[in-house]
Amino acid sequence: MKTKIIALLFLAQVAAVSAFSQTFTVDASKSTLNWKAEKITGFHEGTISIKSGSLKVDKDKVTAGTFAINMTTIVNTDMTDAEYNKKLVGHLSSPDFFDVAKFPEAVFTLAKPIDLTKAVTEVSGKLTIKGISKPLTFKAVINKDGNSYVFNANSIVVDRTAYSIKYGSGSFFSDLGDKVIYDEFTLKLKLVVTQ
Repeated sequence: MKTKIIALLFLAQVAAVSAFSQTFTVDASKSTLNWKAEKITGFHEGTISIKSGSLKVDKDKVTAGTFAINMTTIVNTDMTDAEYNKKLVGHLSSPDFFDVAKFPEAVFTLAKPIDLTKAVTEVSGKLTIKGISKPLTFKAVINKDGNSYVFNANSIVVDRTAYSIKYGSGSFFSDLGDKVIYDEFTLKLKLVVTQ
């Protein structure tokens, strides 16, 4: 009898937790991701598409979450010459950089809860690029919009060499002259999740 009561109490507790737990799905059509990579002689920038993702929300906290980036959708927006634009995107997609044929997705997975009551919060997780996972932390502004949450992060700094992307890196090659491409690139993220 006592065992049955304990089991019922456990089920009631699980049901109570589940009642507060909600899943929000990433709206890929409203989410955006911009990139900017700099070199000694200038910079290039563009966009890349968010593919999918979801967040688990318990009361006012995000307790788990992940979103995937479609690495096959790299776009350059600063080069007007179509031929050079295509050449640059092709190079970024090649094994020298992101090797998108072999690794078509990059994934960010949340490692610590996010307090949704704060307008500005720190987001900590792991970013996986080319099968390599590294810690990544950045600041995000949170806005509630009806049944949606909008996360805006204007300066996510990523060190590409941590993911074995060494092409043109002055940290690994000493004879590059003005062809050095800086190790760090930045991302600007707008992530919209809807219940």
